[in-house]
Amino acid sequence: QVQLVESGGDLVQAGGSLRLSCAASGILFSRNAMGWYRQAPGNQRELVARITNDGSTNYADSVKGRFTISRDNAKNTVYLQMNSLKPEDTAVYYCKTTNYVGPYVYWGQGTQVTVSS
Repeated sequence: QVQLVESGGDLVQAGGSLRLSCAASGILFSRNAMGWYRQAPGNQRELVARITNDGSTNYADSVKGRFTISRDNAKNTVYLQMNSLKPEDTAVYYCKTTNYVGPYVYWGQGTQVTVSS
């Protein structure tokens, strides 16, 4: 059974920092690409950051220079370090895993990030 469990969401003031974690089980984590997406009320879910199985990363333009995605294959966990948070970063943040060989995609349940001005 595949599980992606996000944590770390919170209420924070603008300019603050948070670190999100996504712990995975039931997958060959080291072989999968991992991503963070977010969805604000009334908006579509959008890519925030992604890291491939070999460590290559890409980011949405809106978070470049502020957010950093990383992975720890020994802990089956992907992280999103978020600095200089803005009110427009407020959203539910979701973790996604992708295996292109399977192929399959799984999502976590989401964690709420709220940035107050």
